Formats: sequence, C-alpha cells, structure tokens
Amino acid sequence: MSVNSPELKTKRIDDASPLVDVQSSPDARDIPIDKVGVRNVKYPILIENSGGGQQQTVGSFTLTVDLPRHFKGTHMSRFMEVLGNFNHEISGKTIPIILSRLREKLKARTAHLEVRFTLFREKAAPVSGKVAMMGYECGFIASGGETNEFLIYANVPVTTLCPCSKEISEYGAHNQRGYVTVRVETKGLLWLEDVIDMIEASASSQLYPVLKRPDEKFVTEHAYENPRFVEDMVREVSLAFDKHPNVGTYEIEVENHESIHDHNAYAFVRRQKAT
Repeated sequence: MSVNSPELKTKRIDDASPLVDVQSSPDARDIPIDKVGVRNVKYPILIENSGGGQQQTVGSFTLTVDLPRHFKGTHMSRFMEVLGNFNHEISGKTIPIILSRLREKLKARTAHLEVRFTLFREKAAPVSGKVAMMGYECGFIASGGETNEFLIYANVPVTTLCPCSKEISEYGAHNQRGYVTVRVETKGLLWLEDVIDMIEASASSQLYPVLKRPDEKFVTEHAYENPRFVEDMVREVSLAFDKHPNVGTYEIEVENHESIHDHNAYAFVRRQKAT
C-alpha cells in the first residue's frame, strides 16, 4: 500500500482522536467580555434602494457577541457561517434575523453587527444634466438581544462657503469641502437616499461627479448665496431630521477641511426626538 494511498488517509482520519474545543473550556479569570468576534470581513452584498431595485456592492463587516465570564473564547468560524447563509442580502429585514442566528449559534445574550459599504447613485449635473455615478460611504449599525438598536450611518461630502469671508471680502469668499457624518435611529422605513438628500439640501452646495462650465457657474453662485459655517450645517441637518417622521435619535458631526487654515473646523450635535 502506497504512503499516499486513499486507504491510508481514511485510516488516519478514522483513528484520530476527537478535536479539543478549547474555546468552550472554562476560564478562571472571572471577567466577561462585552464584544468579541470578527472585524474587517469583506463580503459581497445586495442593498435595496428606494426605487425598488437592488445594488451590488462590497460590505466591510464587524460581527460580535458578548462572552460570559466562564468561557475562554468564542467560535470565530460561526460568525462567517451565519453571514454566509443570507445570500448577500443585507437590509432592515434581514439584519434582525442575522443577529438572532448569531445569538443562537454562539449562545450569547446580545449580538452586534456593523457594516460599511459604498452606495452608488446616478447624479445629474444641475444645468447640463450630464449624468455620472457618485459614491457615498454608508452603513448599518445594529444590536439585538438584551439591547436592541438599528442605526443608519452615512458620510456625505458637501461644499460649504464661509459667511464671515463673504461678509468682509470685496471679492468672493473662501469655500471648502465638508464632510457630514450621521448616525440615525430609525422609527420606520427610512431610506439611505432620503438621509443623503436631506444632508445635501442643507449645504452651501452639493457635490457632483461631472460638471460642465454652465454647471460650475451655477454651483459657484449657488454656494455664494447659501453660506454655511459648520455650526450652520449641523443645525440645518438637525432641522431636516426633526421634520422627518421616521427619524429618531440622531448624531450629526460636520468637519470642514479648511482651504485657508491649517486646521479643520468641527461641530457635533446629538438630539433625542420626543416620542
């Protein structure tokens, strides 16, 4: 019989001792862990959009559960098994089921899921109507079990023009790229596209993937007529969120990458809407 024969391989497998489950062994340090799991898991996903279709993109996942004090470790492979059972569809409908399966499979009280991805939208220039794709960093943050939470995450680039510069300058005013980052608790159906639209409408100007000369003229003049400090931006987005019936508690932070200073301007608001 050859050393590499199938018969010998089968015999070695049959004669092997059961593999030790080290993770389930007891731990004497008596310290529970709040979150343990896997991070930076790249996985293809399908995102539902407000138009009724789906968009294929790549998500970067963090999946975690709590670990009781008496277990040495968790079973990392089970996170991947659960994620792989959902046919790439990640939405407000499937995420609670994923969290429930994680709790069941890992015998945990609470499970957590965070996913970041690029959401692409067709966007037309304001005058010429030229269309191109623009990407937005978006995501979901969710917990299920002893605590339940579902948040929408979005990071939206905008243009802001300085009101002070406009007031004191004889010619023009300085502007800069701003980034509006929000975490929004949902109280009903809330599309990522709606969140992005509310943020962009609050800025001095939106950004566009393609601009012809008439578009550039429009954007420059529109920003000049709508100056915004970072303080103005968080307040304007807050007003928009307060009016939306499906927006619950939210956090907004705005960071302007200043064009004439060697620092960035920053503002933050957290508001809990009345029920």
